[in-house]
Amino acid sequence: MDVTIKQAVTCVYLFLQRNNICGCICTDLLPAPGGEEMTGEFLKELVNILLAYISKSSQRSSKVLDFHHPHQLKEGLECFTLDLPDKPEPLEQLLVDCRDTLKYGVCTGHPRFLNQLSSGLDVVGLAGEWLTSAANTNMFTYEVSPVFVLMEEFLLRKMQSIVGWSDDVGDGIFCPGGTISNLYSVLLARYHFYPEVKTMGMGVLPQLALFTSEQSHYSVKKSAAVLGMGSKNVFMVKCDDSGKMIPSELESCIVAADKKGLVPFYVNATAGTTVYGAFDPLDAIADICQRHTLWMHVDAAWGGGLLMSDRHKMKLRGIERAWSVTWNPHKMMGVPLQCSVILVKKRGLLQECNDFGAEYLFQTDKIYDVSYDTGDKSFQCGRHVDVFKLWLMWKAKGSEGFGAQVNKCLENAEYLYDQLQRRTHFELVLKNKPEHSNVCFWYIPPSLRSLPPGPDRDARLHQVAPRIKGRMMEKGSVMIGYQPLGDKVNFFRCVFSNPATQQEDVDFLLEEIARLADDL
Repeated sequence: MDVTIKQAVTCVYLFLQRNNICGCICTDLLPAPGGEEMTGEFLKELVNILLAYISKSSQRSSKVLDFHHPHQLKEGLECFTLDLPDKPEPLEQLLVDCRDTLKYGVCTGHPRFLNQLSSGLDVVGLAGEWLTSAANTNMFTYEVSPVFVLMEEFLLRKMQSIVGWSDDVGDGIFCPGGTISNLYSVLLARYHFYPEVKTMGMGVLPQLALFTSEQSHYSVKKSAAVLGMGSKNVFMVKCDDSGKMIPSELESCIVAADKKGLVPFYVNATAGTTVYGAFDPLDAIADICQRHTLWMHVDAAWGGGLLMSDRHKMKLRGIERAWSVTWNPHKMMGVPLQCSVILVKKRGLLQECNDFGAEYLFQTDKIYDVSYDTGDKSFQCGRHVDVFKLWLMWKAKGSEGFGAQVNKCLENAEYLYDQLQRRTHFELVLKNKPEHSNVCFWYIPPSLRSLPPGPDRDARLHQVAPRIKGRMMEKGSVMIGYQPLGDKVNFFRCVFSNPATQQEDVDFLLEEIARLADDL
């Protein structure tokens, strides 16, 4: 048995023996009569496991991940198996399973986890998530979720104000991720122009056309497919070299759709693209949408957090002209997953579009103001409480604290950009200073440094990032993403959303890449 696992098992076993939990099972916990002490000891030990994990997450000497292949985890490791038993296992085994689940997962709160747009581990947000799970309620009616429903209202108003909408407009709802938020935007746009679709279906509608940039999130195409409009009716608008939608190309696509007999109705502009972190020219796009009477949605899932920064919010100038906005606080604002909102300028449209008035939930003769029964704004029934952790973090940090956090992440990106310019054997994908916290680059290993630019070099360079990433994961020292884009072969994309990341971590990343690729 691995020494660390043996120590963990021994530690848990001795602790439970001391606290008389050894041999107990879940039916000995509350609500079992007299289960208070047992429940307390079990949860205290679980908290100890979590505290140890949280503390380890911030230690640079610890690994980002302890990588194992899928077949290894499925087959089972020492003291850890995914198999499900017929009979209850003892509490001490459950605690070992909790510890090992964290051990074999990825430590996304580690300052050297630079792999995804969402990272970090906010302790106040974590506390909010714990309380949310303890409350274990649903967001569909005020009667079962009075405080959380009001918190959602206050948060939505605050975020609408930050976007730039006046107090007499605005609506919204918290959603399970940015893809669903974007799906809502397409659903609402279609209903706004063609309300008969709710009862009569797509058969009574003309063939509709949607427009989004070629570097936008794939959820726009997915939404068109899910809603029966067809992914081929999504026009992918060309971008400039920095990844921004070209307004004149949008105009051309609208004309092309008209000529094909399609009816344009929706434009998605992106504020912070997934790969480059580019911001589309929102004012210019809004002018086009206004001229053609098109619904303008802004996907600010990634870039919305910059609205909290006085230094960077001007990058979203024009967002106040959008008809709807997606904003994911679980990205740049560091809220624990998941936390996403769809903001809608036209008040009441969410309710009109999704309302079916189930009588077992949405009775109109309740003792309180039933306008607070928000469940019929959603096409879901059950809806997870995602508001409390954001509300609690906002109380803890204030708007200024979120702004400082965003500034720190973008400062890290600028530092990486500067280092890449100074260091040999690294090449920037984009020569301009990053707009967001995305920085894209290639590493040129020894075997390619003497090769002239061309197809042979590109083919070999395409293999470099995946091989370095594989070595990173096996070593567990750092994590960073890679991808190709258009005619560009695989390159690294580093994103900063964890305020715990420091300049020393950026230096370590570049030095580690060079070390891991020394023989390539």
